[in-house]
Amino acid sequence: MSITAERKLELVKEYATKEGDTGSPEVQVAILTERITNLTGHFKTHAKDNHSRRGLLKLVSQRRSLLDYVKSKDEERYKTLIQRLGIRR
Repeated sequence: MSITAERKLELVKEYATKEGDTGSPEVQVAILTERITNLTGHFKTHAKDNHSRRGLLKLVSQRRSLLDYVKSKDEERYKTLIQRLGIRR
C-alpha cells in the first residue's frame, strides 16, 4: 500500500526542477499521486476499509492544495504537471 523508497527516488529524479530538489510542488504532487493510485487499487479488494478511505481523502485534498498553489504561481507549469501525471481537472 505504501510507496517504496526506490520508487520515491525515481519520482524525485523524474519530477525534480533542479539537482537535489525534493520539496518542490511538482515532486510532492507526483509522490502524492503515486500514493493515491496505490490506495485506489487497495479499495478494489477492500471496499469496506473506511479508515484508509479517510486517509485517501486527506491525500487528495493535500494534492489539490498543492496543485492550486502551482496554478496560482504559473499556469503553464500546472498544465504540464497534470498532463504528465495524467490527472484530470
